[in-house]
Amino acid sequence: MSKWIQAVFLDRDGTIGGHDQVVFPGEFELYPNAVKAIERLKEDGIPIYSFTNQPGIAAGKSTERAFHKELKGFGFNAVYLCPHSPDAGCLCRKPASGLLEKAADEHQLDLEKCVVIGDRWTDLMAAHEVGCLKVLVKTGAGYDAYDRYCRKQYFGKWAEVTPDYIAQDVLDAVNWLNTLN
Repeated sequence: MSKWIQAVFLDRDGTIGGHDQVVFPGEFELYPNAVKAIERLKEDGIPIYSFTNQPGIAAGKSTERAFHKELKGFGFNAVYLCPHSPDAGCLCRKPASGLLEKAADEHQLDLEKCVVIGDRWTDLMAAHEVGCLKVLVKTGAGYDAYDRYCRKQYFGKWAEVTPDYIAQDVLDAVNWLNTLN
């Protein structure tokens, strides 16, 4: 793994498991390649942080504690999640970069030396705002996001974002990181 990478932020739903809709803790399953990707990052000593919007918490469908327990059980070093509804106007809900900035403060990270891997354009938008390397995976909602990108269907600030790599899945993304100097 490239020595300059300080941390990798992984989106949850559609990136490491589930599909393009939220699957709550207890029912969520990692993709087989996600298990391998997490193991590889851990073997390389790269901290792995969860980076996820979970509006079901605000709706009373689950708890922050349940998500934290699940994600820590998958091997994440820390969990950063937005529990707010889409209309809450918070600074932590992606595409805002609040979760990344909080992690940077707590772990003394230079976000330009960090990577975000996700399946939605909102993941890439947040990464773009703070200078992280951006990887779009074609799992979950990623194929649709990739298709919209190819068709130039993003506008305004959204159109300014270009993925640094487009991966078939999270393991492909991690394998690509291993090719960087």
